[in-house]
Amino acid sequence: MNRILNPPARETLVYDGDCTFCERWVARLAERAPEVDVQPYQAVARHYPEIPSSDFAEAVHWIEPSGETHRGAAAALRLTARTGHRGRIALYAYDNLPGFGTVSEGVYRFVARQRHATSFFARQLWGDDMRRPRFRIAGDLFLRSLAVVFLIAFVSLWVQIDGLIGSNGILPIASTLDQAARHFGPSRLWQFPTLFWFSSSDVVVTLVCAAGTLASVSGLLTPAFWPAWLVAFTTYLTLVTGGRVFTAFQWDALLLEAGFLAIVQTLPFAGRSILAAERPLWSFSSAITPPRIVAWLYRWLLFRLMFFSGVVKLASKDETWWELTALIRHFETQPLPNAIAWYVHRLPTEILTAATVGMFVIELVVPFLFFLPRRPRTLAAALTLGFQAVIFVTGNYTFFNLLTAGLCLWLIDDLSWPARIRERFGARLTRASPNLLRHLYVPGLILNLVFCAYLLPRSGFRIPVEPPALWSQAYSFIAPFRVLNTYGLFAVMTTTRPEIVIEGSDDGVYWQPYEFFNKPGDPRRRPPFVAPHQPRLDWQMWFAALGPIRNSPWFYGFIRRLFEGSPTVRALLSVDPFPDRPPRLIRARIYDYRFSTPAEKEIEGVWWKRTYTHDYHPPVTRPREGF
Repeated sequence: MNRILNPPARETLVYDGDCTFCERWVARLAERAPEVDVQPYQAVARHYPEIPSSDFAEAVHWIEPSGETHRGAAAALRLTARTGHRGRIALYAYDNLPGFGTVSEGVYRFVARQRHATSFFARQLWGDDMRRPRFRIAGDLFLRSLAVVFLIAFVSLWVQIDGLIGSNGILPIASTLDQAARHFGPSRLWQFPTLFWFSSSDVVVTLVCAAGTLASVSGLLTPAFWPAWLVAFTTYLTLVTGGRVFTAFQWDALLLEAGFLAIVQTLPFAGRSILAAERPLWSFSSAITPPRIVAWLYRWLLFRLMFFSGVVKLASKDETWWELTALIRHFETQPLPNAIAWYVHRLPTEILTAATVGMFVIELVVPFLFFLPRRPRTLAAALTLGFQAVIFVTGNYTFFNLLTAGLCLWLIDDLSWPARIRERFGARLTRASPNLLRHLYVPGLILNLVFCAYLLPRSGFRIPVEPPALWSQAYSFIAPFRVLNTYGLFAVMTTTRPEIVIEGSDDGVYWQPYEFFNKPGDPRRRPPFVAPHQPRLDWQMWFAALGPIRNSPWFYGFIRRLFEGSPTVRALLSVDPFPDRPPRLIRARIYDYRFSTPAEKEIEGVWWKRTYTHDYHPPVTRPREGF
């Protein structure tokens, strides 16, 4: 170890400026250690004649203000130690653990000798810039996209909420609260979190939808405005809790979990005044770089959504998934097909089988790229976005695809965006103080570990170890707020399409069907495009048809409201064959639907062919005591 007679005033790292990999890696580390001076030896070697130029070219050197020097791994680890606690741990191990220093120097020499190969490999992972990723652009665009999704969800629910849970709806919220109070007792406020405990009138239901809508608009215009996300989350949780089966979809839970993370993301700016801000909060240039913890949490959410959607398909042991034939039936049997699904269903079997393989790759392999450096992450974003686009085009999956696409923004760091977009957001990268989020990080990590331990034994795979009861209790404790959820879509593929057709009659001989806006009914009606709106009654009718009526007790409330001629429930239907007064009789029948063939469509003008199979509910007379 050479000693410098004329040492620098600051700690200094000297590297080979002709080594592209060295220059980029040093720049990455030095970004987090501004107190360290980093210089290429070609510029400063003359100041340190004690160290030959050949030594500088061979390894990096660390020079202390005291004149003490270190080289190789010892020098690199000293710079790393200035970047955070993990670097300090590594340096401590180098200095104190037997054998660690020897191994470190061996690894360093190997990498140094393979600079060209290492540089090529690093370029494939990071590109031309190896600086640590920042997500200023992603953070702002995601919050705005999340606000759009919240806006869609609130408006979509608002236009049908009275017919679903209003006082004259299918499942009145007042009755729901009475049942919850009896079931949960004193813990009802925690176990059944909803603002409707204070009032469940139709006016309050409307006000909750209006408040959520306004909060969504506020989040779109001023993404860093923390109260907007708090209101959006609280009001949507209120509706989801009170909506019962009509709001029990995975994308509702996903939206709430993403909304909770938006609260966490903007919490450090909770005291930031809109009027006192340096720049208008609605401008792109006012975006603030979120801590990397936030980006990690969003990526972890996206990983859980995608990966476990693949896991549950295999864990269910459904033959159609294992035999790669699921997509041969999927487009015909999915909840609300659109017209494009009719054409995709006619693709050759080989293409649909290959598409199933591609789907498994995207769901089971690609998610692991979410945590790799820039280029693999960007590739994962492109593949996931393409996958979501295909789903959006071929099926009416509400706002789910838009929300998932928004989460993909967290895979694209600032340096991956075109220069024009970076300029739009401004060159200055103002970092948020992460102190509060650092305090939240540990409990958040613990909750996620609890979640994984809770989920894996229930995923369908045989895992011999059950999680401790305390872990399950911890997950159950926070479950009512839907801030940590399980995901897994289409674990079992439906291979037939039963549809409920509701009919009314005054004489028991001539029956007329009620028609829905979006679910299959009249075989001549083209399957509609309705996403991102979610017609929740239409969706629930699909689930009801998959089992006996006892699995869908809400259906009795639906029939009751049809007998009463409830205007809010009738508004959920496209055709009410009894507009003047309700019928004397109502029945529900199950038909097996299938897509028509091209010849049938050409000759008969039908999109569907259907066959009656059995009664879902026998004819019932109005009024009937105890119905």
